[in-house]
Amino acid sequence: MNNHRKPPQNRPSPSLQQILATDKVAPPRHMLEESFAEMGNTDIPIGRYFDREFHNLEVEKVWRKAWQWACRLEDIPNVGDHLVYDIVHDSVLVVRWGPNPEDISAYINACLHRGTLLRSEGGCVEQFRCPFHGFTWSLDGCLKKIPQAWDFEHINPDEFHLPKLQVGLWGGFVFINFDENCESLESYLEILPEHFESFALEDRYKAIHVAKIMPCNWKLSAEAFVEAYHVAFAHPQTIAYYGDSNTQYDTWPEVRHINRMISAQGVKSPSAEHITEKMTRELMERDTPFFKGESAENHENPRHHFADVARQKISKSSGRDMSELSDSEAIDLIQYTVFPNFVPYGGMGLSAGYRFRPYKDNPEKSIMEIFFLFPKPEGKTLPKAPPIVWLTEEEPWSTVEEMGSAAMVVDQDTDNLKRIQRGLRTTRKPGITLASYQESRIRHFHQTLDLYINGE
Repeated sequence: MNNHRKPPQNRPSPSLQQILATDKVAPPRHMLEESFAEMGNTDIPIGRYFDREFHNLEVEKVWRKAWQWACRLEDIPNVGDHLVYDIVHDSVLVVRWGPNPEDISAYINACLHRGTLLRSEGGCVEQFRCPFHGFTWSLDGCLKKIPQAWDFEHINPDEFHLPKLQVGLWGGFVFINFDENCESLESYLEILPEHFESFALEDRYKAIHVAKIMPCNWKLSAEAFVEAYHVAFAHPQTIAYYGDSNTQYDTWPEVRHINRMISAQGVKSPSAEHITEKMTRELMERDTPFFKGESAENHENPRHHFADVARQKISKSSGRDMSELSDSEAIDLIQYTVFPNFVPYGGMGLSAGYRFRPYKDNPEKSIMEIFFLFPKPEGKTLPKAPPIVWLTEEEPWSTVEEMGSAAMVVDQDTDNLKRIQRGLRTTRKPGITLASYQESRIRHFHQTLDLYINGE
């Protein structure tokens, strides 16, 4: 897909790799490597952020072709548990019909009689019965009952099975794909399973899940959260403890669906002036109370101190010895993108993620979701996930107190996204211009998007 090149050598220092080299406990090998694919510098056409025709192409070429995350296993832990996943015109029932993790199916959420939605929300049922005329299907999708069946002799019950989608499991996540000829999820995820092997997301549970209607195209929502270039201007309160302009961005030649960025925490931004180590520690503890605590050693280096505090707290909450956990996995922001719309974090300190999708059939609104995963205590079963907290377009993320300081950051981004969507409508420039390195993940996304739109 792309050729390989070296990352810019004139990046601000210290680089992420220079920071990692001074850590007490080194991270896994794949985090000590950099990869930067040559992708050119062509502008991205602005029409793909609001054009109706392009939106329709995405429905057919992306949402009905690519793998997409639908739910977590703990969303549907019991037989009969199901969830409704909507994407533009399509609605899907994701249901557990047996006791094992593999006993999960996804069906088109429409009655085969006259098309009525079988379910408008998730829950737990013994069967799926249409609320209009009572056609009924068992949890395995087989036709169970036709009211007044004498009038439907032309129906072959064996052929009246609810249409199935492809289903795949990874890291406790349930993925679906509408395309019966799609590649396997294992192939689709490329390097991701190897990179996440030590993170064991399947041993975590979803503790918080918040969704909000955003005032912009779904791609704009996603693009605001996959680069740190904007941090110093949009989130100036964080530069005392967050490495922004020295964030590492990784794209790999021939890897279509996955890219990565790693941002160091516990170190000031290269652009932050007059910030002392004392200020770094105080401000990071102010914004992220998780890092408050006493470390085993008396560290002057804030990063080393925070890594020790994180290791102690993660060990306590998980019931596992985390003394050998790397500094980076304990405190840094290790973020991956899975095309088209899933953004999971690696590491152990912040285990979270995003999902972005269109809001109904509107190319200028979207749904953004944020979730947090907590480690499952040793020997315990996964608790059932809490319901999604849905915010309206007018409600700020800070409405949800459990999100902590992350809510303020996302609220700042939401204000800017509203301006971007409006600005793209008023600009006379036909395309947006991207930084070669710091916005390389956005370009990588659009090049993969082009492959799908062109049927490649």
